[in-house]
Amino acid sequence: MSTPTTRLAPSPTGALHLGNARTFMINWALARQQGQRVAMRIEDLDGPRVKTNADKLAIEDLRWLGIDWDTQPLYQRHDLTPYAQAFARLHAQRLIYPCSCTRSEVRAAQSAPHGDEHELRYPGTCRPSSDTTATHPPAMGVPGGQTDPAAWRVVVPDESIVFTDELQGPQTINVQQQVGDFVVATKDSLPAYQLAVVVDDARQGVTHVVRGDDLIRSTGRQLWLYRMLELGPIPQYLHLPLVLGEDGRRLAKRHGDTRLATYRQQGVDPTRVIGLLARWCGLLDHHAAMTADEFRRSFTLDKLPRQAVTFTRQDHAWLIGKP
Repeated sequence: MSTPTTRLAPSPTGALHLGNARTFMINWALARQQGQRVAMRIEDLDGPRVKTNADKLAIEDLRWLGIDWDTQPLYQRHDLTPYAQAFARLHAQRLIYPCSCTRSEVRAAQSAPHGDEHELRYPGTCRPSSDTTATHPPAMGVPGGQTDPAAWRVVVPDESIVFTDELQGPQTINVQQQVGDFVVATKDSLPAYQLAVVVDDARQGVTHVVRGDDLIRSTGRQLWLYRMLELGPIPQYLHLPLVLGEDGRRLAKRHGDTRLATYRQQGVDPTRVIGLLARWCGLLDHHAAMTADEFRRSFTLDKLPRQAVTFTRQDHAWLIGKP
């Protein structure tokens, strides 16, 4: 039997903020309570958005909070072979096809705009009527290797995928109705997020995934790829409510500087940050300091709020030690 394993997977596209910290802290606490192995992965495939040294900063921030892990960091860019093998397997099953549509063309083809610009439903413009592999796929990781650069999409049937989330309960997702045939390789011949995360979770032996509930829709796509690639076992998923700003929107730059690195540079004690995270997790009913070990020993899903939590000006004042 494989060792129960979770993963910490920061993306070096920017610094970790308080919302990220809450997710990582919960993930780590559950893993240590349940005797899971903790794998570290740096998800660095997002091309131009990757920031220099952001990976090192994320590792420093997590260590500052008292979070540890059991493996050397796996950098996706260091070896594209596993993704290329998965891509080739999908191609051999006639499940993928090239797509030259732009994002604006996808948007224009929709009958109605989607609320999230990152979740546009692809209408199937480039989907062939018969042989989906008439075009030979490019070599993974060789940008510019195509005469006519195209992304590659996977054929998705119009059917529901069902799974049970550890926190959110039973889920039913129809990937075709939500996003249509989704991208598995970019125009730069790199693996797209949905393919990469499945390949990485499988090769790192991940059995438990803890992440924000903004990714719950992605789970349907990932389960479909697990099935088509015959990977397994399927992880147990736990999707956490997000941390929001006072305007009710997901915590981001618009809410000020909530980066862990900034608080660290200002001399804020990490126990204050952890105490705030603990309050957001239902472990405290007031602002108070807490160590990582105390968080680990006291955290329980039973106390975790089932709705999003809000970062307030009072929270910020507590962190920097102002009344």
